[in-house]
Amino acid sequence: MSIRPVLYVLGIFLVVLSVLMLCPALYDLLAGETGERAFAWSALMTFIPGLVLAGFNRVRDFSLKPRQIFLMTNATWLTLSSFAALPFWLKLDVSYTDAFFETMSGITTTGSTVLSGLDSMNKGILLWRSLLQWLGGIGFIVIAVAVLPFLKVGGMRLFQSESSDWSDKAMPRSGSIAKRIILVYLALTVGCTLLYMLYGMNTFEAINHSMTTVSTGGYSTSDSSMGHFTHPGIFWTSTLFMILSSLPFVLFVKFLRGDTEALARDSQVRKFVGFLLFIFATFSLWLYTHSDHTFFESLTLVAFNTTSVITTTGYAYTDYTLWGGFAATLFFFLTFVGGCSGSTAGGFKIFRFEIGAKLLSIQLKQVSHPKACIVQVYNGQQITSEILRSLIGFSFFFGLLVCVMTLLLSLLGLDFVTALSGAATAVANVGPGLGDTIGPAGNFASLPDTAKWILSLGMLMGRLEVITVLVMFTIPFWEA
Repeated sequence: MSIRPVLYVLGIFLVVLSVLMLCPALYDLLAGETGERAFAWSALMTFIPGLVLAGFNRVRDFSLKPRQIFLMTNATWLTLSSFAALPFWLKLDVSYTDAFFETMSGITTTGSTVLSGLDSMNKGILLWRSLLQWLGGIGFIVIAVAVLPFLKVGGMRLFQSESSDWSDKAMPRSGSIAKRIILVYLALTVGCTLLYMLYGMNTFEAINHSMTTVSTGGYSTSDSSMGHFTHPGIFWTSTLFMILSSLPFVLFVKFLRGDTEALARDSQVRKFVGFLLFIFATFSLWLYTHSDHTFFESLTLVAFNTTSVITTTGYAYTDYTLWGGFAATLFFFLTFVGGCSGSTAGGFKIFRFEIGAKLLSIQLKQVSHPKACIVQVYNGQQITSEILRSLIGFSFFFGLLVCVMTLLLSLLGLDFVTALSGAATAVANVGPGLGDTIGPAGNFASLPDTAKWILSLGMLMGRLEVITVLVMFTIPFWEA
């Protein structure tokens, strides 16, 4: 397997990353902040390796085979995270471990943080955190739409489209779809920014929070996260755009091209929205009857916090673990749900729950009618044995990864709640865990360095659908 095309792509990405580092540097320079030197040095340290990799590995006939795409996907996220951590390391008084953790959490749109004092932190650093999540969000959409279906990972073949074909013939169409998705992503970001400003955020806060809302990342410019704000309009704006960003972006493209029923016709969209409305209604009634909040306050609290967890955004508005054992348990299980395939949201994904329920129903019918021939269909497509094997394999390794990480974190001295919720929130790319240490009111700074590296790997594996990373550790993958 030739790695020259992979190194060439890595070089291009590093050069682009170095240019993007100049954005917060320019902001600091114009705003009179003091972080421009850290970003300038980081940009230079990133640009030189990128130029060398791209220059010495340029290939005339560029094409990628499946194994090269696996390698490129993993290497890109690891390499970009390694270099994107430089501004944190050079500017802030943190170790490289903390800098890498913060970056991996940002670029995978997980939202877990080791930083505090955000309200008085250098504005360029805050902008860089938000920009990392925004870039990670659009990056994952492209992977989910074009790469994962092609690689047959985790049942994603169900969402095969013209953009999932890596042949030369399909590349123009793939590029066209990618451009339209980026335009939708930009439109959502601008719309979210304007509404945030309308309801009281200043321009800097609105831009940063819109980037981390649309990417379902959850980074904030304040230690209090969304609790820093008071206007209900901000919370409902955030809830709306978290939901929109958790829907398949390809369907937005179809909608804009005239297929006005594209979203309403999609099975996972209907189930996702229906699930959210059910949680809003039932949980709001529970909170209303178990607290002093008015019903509207209860609805606002529930809608925002549950959407934040289900869509794997991870914003904190209030410490919902203080609502009692039932609420904490519910939020833990909601951690695993996730949004729709082809969106910025992480998690298990709603379509896998839907297929699981469908297969259970078929199995029960088969028990009652052993000779019946029942075709397994999802969203108008037949669920082949290949897709089923991939989906079951992903589900097994997803659960196994959470269990293994929980054991490893426990070995490091973490209590059960911190270890389990930390592993779950990393793999599901949610952000806050449970408990006093890493709950909505805490952060991950006090964890041992080894735990941060374990969690960083969990974030990457969760974001890339687990198997995409696991395959790299198998002998057959590296055999000629």
